Amino acid sequence: MSSRTFVLRQEDAHHDWFIVDAEGQRLGLLATRIAQVLTGKHKATYTPHTDDGDHVVVINAEKIELSGAKWQQKVYRKHSGYPGGLHEETAQEVRDEHPERLIERAVRGMLAPNKLRAVRLNRLKVYAGAAHPHSGQNPQPLA
Repeated sequence: MSSRTFVLRQEDAHHDWFIVDAEGQRLGLLATRIAQVLTGKHKATYTPHTDDGDHVVVINAEKIELSGAKWQQKVYRKHSGYPGGLHEETAQEVRDEHPERLIERAVRGMLAPNKLRAVRLNRLKVYAGAAHPHSGQNPQPLA
């Protein structure tokens, strides 16, 4: 009697749609849950090398919460590669200009840095307000 390990084939993968309201939720906890859904770890058919994750629509990204004084203390840095090319902005500045980038960046950091990360990030749709164009897909609320 042998028990074989289940391996999901790519053609058997099914991608559902979920919607998340970010109003009043903590950034890190929300990003962790979204990363699990994008990866497909919430399904019994999870296979690490197969893309079985679901689509996630996040609304009200401008109303996300950070604990303590992180709005001023959390700094996002990038460098152009040229001398003096360091660009820094606080979480407050990012939220004021592009609130959806806070969630996108947090989720990106929680996904594995492999060939599937870009594919999984393409299934993440983040909107600053409550309106979104994905009502035709009938997204279900994410628990």
